[in-house]
Amino acid sequence: MPIDKSKITREMIERAKQCETAEDLIALAKTAGFDITKEEAESYLDELGDFELDSKALDKVAGGDCYAECNKDTCPLFGI
Repeated sequence: MPIDKSKITREMIERAKQCETAEDLIALAKTAGFDITKEEAESYLDELGDFELDSKALDKVAGGDCYAECNKDTCPLFGI
């Protein structure tokens, strides 16, 4: 049965990223009430390992974007 992704929290994703094997992820999933196969766990680990930030997210991480997230070309807080 597919996992309802709306029930997955950010904390769960962070904990899943720390899993080193499919068996670790299967055990973690069971503690959260999910039942996944070894193939699904391997697929999820691959997906988590290949995660890359898009350019906008990378700018935010690097401090190159307004923290206010006002979605304007010029920041109304700092005028930049």
